[in-house]
Amino acid sequence: MSPPAEQSQAGPLLWERSPRWVRVRFGGETLADAKSPVLAWEKGKVIPFYLFPPDTVRTDLLTEDGGDGAKRYYDLPGAERAAWSYVDAGELADHIAFDWSAMEAWFEENEEVFVHARDPHKRVDVIESTRHVTVSVDGEVVADTIRPRLLFETGLPTRYYIPQEDVRMDLLEPTDKHTRCPYKGQASYWSIGSEENVAWCYPEPVPEQPKIQGLVAFFNERVDIDVDGERQEPPETQWSIRARSG
Repeated sequence: MSPPAEQSQAGPLLWERSPRWVRVRFGGETLADAKSPVLAWEKGKVIPFYLFPPDTVRTDLLTEDGGDGAKRYYDLPGAERAAWSYVDAGELADHIAFDWSAMEAWFEENEEVFVHARDPHKRVDVIESTRHVTVSVDGEVVADTIRPRLLFETGLPTRYYIPQEDVRMDLLEPTDKHTRCPYKGQASYWSIGSEENVAWCYPEPVPEQPKIQGLVAFFNERVDIDVDGERQEPPETQWSIRARSG
């Protein structure tokens, strides 16, 4: 097993060398192809991204498009400012980053990766439990189980995944919302009464997370959850704002 990568600092970036083979597709072509790109974080931000040495990038497809003092931007055919470099990043100043959503596809080794680069320092553990978990919305119990699966994800609240047989599925209204997570897969959502998109499920999670397949989870921030008879304090996260219809 390789030792953990050591992080370095370069101007506004924290970075480490990734051992993964990363490829980027754009316009039907391989735009970047690196066996050990740089995995970087902007200071104060938690989502990592890849920086590619210029000799691993189809730089002939890039057209410089000015900068803002911190970044130098590049256009791609049909995609403005879809790439950039960091002016004050020292030895990484010539490395190039790409707007993830503007690309056609990203691959780590031979697996397609969605949303953003996977953080090697982030863990997602799913553990079976016999805790008694109830979920209430506006005072009505919508889930009651003694067989939850608890999902522990670095930096996020514990999520309680509940078998559909223990959920009042008749109270859940499916919505058109779908989101992707690079660690879990694509989620589908339900609303309950005035709480829009408050519950979700991964019908076909990524192969690494089979234990959550088909189970229902709720935003702790927007429902009342009791665990073994004790009310859980709602966490303060980006999902804390109650989304209501109208």
